[in-house]
Amino acid sequence: MLILLAATSLAGAETPVSATAGGADDGNNPVAQVRRAKSWELGPFLNGGTGLGNRSDFQFFSVGFQAGKVLTPVLHAGIFTGQFELGANLMPLWQAYTPAPHESTFLYPCPTGTCYFVGPDGGGTYTGASLTPVIFRWNFLTKSKRFQPWFQGAGGLIYTTHKFPPDLLVPHGTPGGTSVWNFSPQGGGGFHWFVAPKRSIDVGVNGVHISSASLGDRNPGVNASIQVQVGYTFWK
Repeated sequence: MLILLAATSLAGAETPVSATAGGADDGNNPVAQVRRAKSWELGPFLNGGTGLGNRSDFQFFSVGFQAGKVLTPVLHAGIFTGQFELGANLMPLWQAYTPAPHESTFLYPCPTGTCYFVGPDGGGTYTGASLTPVIFRWNFLTKSKRFQPWFQGAGGLIYTTHKFPPDLLVPHGTPGGTSVWNFSPQGGGGFHWFVAPKRSIDVGVNGVHISSASLGDRNPGVNASIQVQVGYTFWK
């Protein structure tokens, strides 16, 4: 992220204002075309990643469709010069791959402090869908005709057909259950690489947190994961 920010900052600092004001370069400059038109972006993507820390044995995969609209002209703010975009995405297929069910140690509060017991821990493949209704994206201004970098922050919702993440196997509604609903605040950066006018290949890297916000009896969550998104965008 720091390398990406430094590169885009230098590129943005070198861009003359006149490059954003005229249209002479639009014919062979796909980035300038969508910048000036404040275009819509629409396209499919694949997403995959891995958990970190105590969730490093979790893997993720999803398939989705993303839409966004550039809302502002170029806003000049030194090295952060660029445009604001509002977007959203839908993942009709969202999966998490976790270790198979096994015995695990669980901690719980007790009169003497913290106690523990060994019990059955769930696991396996979890399937569901995800909606990210709000994506705040900043598209940096650069001199490149093909490369459009960005960073973003977003918040989403995940539904799974079984309570996620896996936890103590107990009947529904008793202590130990997690939730079929989880929230996914996230942030990261990436770029569009224009392969033709109004067509781009897109790569993004996001840090994603997954938590039920205590909708279940327990909220072990996935504190951190790194997920890579690769897509193809049609600009309208």
